[in-house]
Amino acid sequence: MATVAALGLAVAVGAAGWLFDGHGGPSLAHTSAPRVTKVAFHAPPAPQDLQAALEKLAERYREPVGIAVTYVSQRWTAEVAGEEVFPQQSVSKLWVALSALQAVDRGAMSLQQKVVLTQDDRSVFNQPLASRIRGSKGYETTVYDLLRRALTESDNAANDKLIRELGGGGVVTRTLAEKGLDGLGVGETERDMQTRAAGLTWKPEYGLTWIWKTAREQLPDSVRDRALADYLANPPDGAKPAAITRSLAALKRGELLSPASTQVMLELMAECRTGGSRLRAGLPRGWSIAHKTGTGPDWRGASIGINDVGLVTAPDGKTFAVAVMMRQTRKPVPARLQLMQAVSRTLAAWWRDQGPAEEARQQVASIGSASETAR
Repeated sequence: MATVAALGLAVAVGAAGWLFDGHGGPSLAHTSAPRVTKVAFHAPPAPQDLQAALEKLAERYREPVGIAVTYVSQRWTAEVAGEEVFPQQSVSKLWVALSALQAVDRGAMSLQQKVVLTQDDRSVFNQPLASRIRGSKGYETTVYDLLRRALTESDNAANDKLIRELGGGGVVTRTLAEKGLDGLGVGETERDMQTRAAGLTWKPEYGLTWIWKTAREQLPDSVRDRALADYLANPPDGAKPAAITRSLAALKRGELLSPASTQVMLELMAECRTGGSRLRAGLPRGWSIAHKTGTGPDWRGASIGINDVGLVTAPDGKTFAVAVMMRQTRKPVPARLQLMQAVSRTLAAWWRDQGPAEEARQQVASIGSASETAR
C-alpha cells in the first residue's frame, strides 16, 4: 500500500450536461455535486530553478509580496510568502461563485433562477449593475447573470446579491470548509467590508457612491488610519497565495464542482475583462488565462490589495495556477504591473526551457518512489 505524504482532495464526480436557454445562461442538466473526501496525495517539491527565479523577482520588488505557482497535474507549488495572509479584495468573488455553483449542483439554486435587485441592493465602488436598478420594481435578472457580472466585470452589487441569495458570507465560509479549502477568507459583502475598512458604518444612501465617498472624505484622518490598520491586521477577506493556487488547481482538476459547473466557472474566469495589463500581459503568444483580479482603495500614497490570480495554460495544454498579491504597495502602477508580468514571463520561460526535462525527472522520481513503497 502506498504511503501518503501531503493532504489533497479526491472526489467522486457524477456525470453532468449542458443546455442553454435563450437569455439566462447555461442550464445544468443531470448535475451531481462531487462528494469531497480528504485523501493524502504526494506532492513533489517545486523545481529549484523556478523557485529561485520567483524569489529573485520578489526581492527586486523591495516590498512584501506573495507569489505562488502550482502545477495543476503534479501538484507542486513554488512560492514566496505563499503561506502569509494577504487581503484578496475582489479575488474573493471566486469563492462566492464557487459557493453559488455548489448550491446549483445540490439543487438548492438554479442558474436561471430569477433575482430582483432593488435600491437596497446597491453596493460601493464598481457596480455597473446598480445603474439598472430603477423605480420601485427594481431590476430582474438571473443567478447566472450575477455570476457573469461578478467574475467578468468584478461587479460589487452582483457579488453582494449572490452572497445574500446564498444566505450570507457564513454560507460561503462553510462551503470552503466542507471542501477542505483552508487559508481562504470571504467574510462579508463588499459594501460592509469596504465601509468598515474606511471607518464608516453602512447606510442605505451610501449605495450612491458619491455620497459614500463624501462621507469618507469628511472623516478625520486618524479614524481612517485606525480602520485601515484594523483591516490589514486581520482582513476578513484574507487568504494565502498558495491556498489560492492549490484551490484553483483543484477546481481545474474537477475536484470541487460537477463537470458542468466547473466548465461554467472556468469559462467565466476566461472572460474576465479586468486586469488586462497584469498577469495576462506577460504571457507569450499561445498561452491563455482564466483569472480574477483584486484592487483595493488608495490611502496616504499606498494601494491596498493589488492582486491577480488565475489559471494559465501553455500551448501544450499544461496548466498552472498563479497568484501575485500585494498587501500594501507604494510602488507606481507601472512597477506593480511589471512584477505581475514578470511572474507570467518567468513561468513561461521555465516551461519552455526546463519544463519538459523537469517533468521527466519528476516522473522518474515518482516511479522510483512507488517501487520503494512496494518493497
